[in-house]
Amino acid sequence: MRWLQRLLGGGRVQLDPERQHALLRDVQYRYGAHAQIRFPEQVQAITGMLNGDDGLVVAARILSQVADEAHADLQAQAHEIHRRTGRRLLVHRRNYRPLWKEAGQALRWPLFTLPCGFHPYAHVAAAVAVVGGQAPRLDRVTDPNPLVTRVFEVLDLTTAGWEYGRVRVDTDAAALADRLISSAGQILAAMGDPPRLPPPIRELMRRNNTLDVHDPTNSRATGGINLGAKMREHLLA
Repeated sequence: MRWLQRLLGGGRVQLDPERQHALLRDVQYRYGAHAQIRFPEQVQAITGMLNGDDGLVVAARILSQVADEAHADLQAQAHEIHRRTGRRLLVHRRNYRPLWKEAGQALRWPLFTLPCGFHPYAHVAAAVAVVGGQAPRLDRVTDPNPLVTRVFEVLDLTTAGWEYGRVRVDTDAAALADRLISSAGQILAAMGDPPRLPPPIRELMRRNNTLDVHDPTNSRATGGINLGAKMREHLLA
């Protein structure tokens, strides 16, 4: 694989696991729902902290951990629903939309309550911005294939939460979706052999409807977002 060849050859970079651990703990405990600053300012601060190759590794780790824990959470919810009702729900990481279409009213959107404490509108949004902004360097520090898969997983969960999970589409949610879409496109553009787009993304790309985007503090609509148009713009080479 290209990324492994780069690591083993002239593309090797010097990474510092201790610095990565310190960065991860710092952003984990300083930012999130408990912080006394707005999410856009948190994203800006975290993005500035995660500069360089060690920061890029941390950003990739945040996205992978969030996707893994969200999957585990949904599996646990499906198991609990089966225990209580006998109803079997299938949880497929490549496409969460069938699960949400079938059982959205019974499910809790997992990204607000993950064990790691990473918040979608702070840590995740910043991590996505970092991996997108440094996409050409990704194969120097990690394998981009599973990473872009995790980005698409979080995007799938985000949009399914809007449609089926009663998650409000406010400016912070829209900013996360916008970053997920644009960063996925940047990662794909930097890959020599990009993977095929997953089914939920292809489904949404066929749409052309605009969703209202609300102010985080009230019900006033401040604009709109057309997911299909944004995905076609960024993901179709």
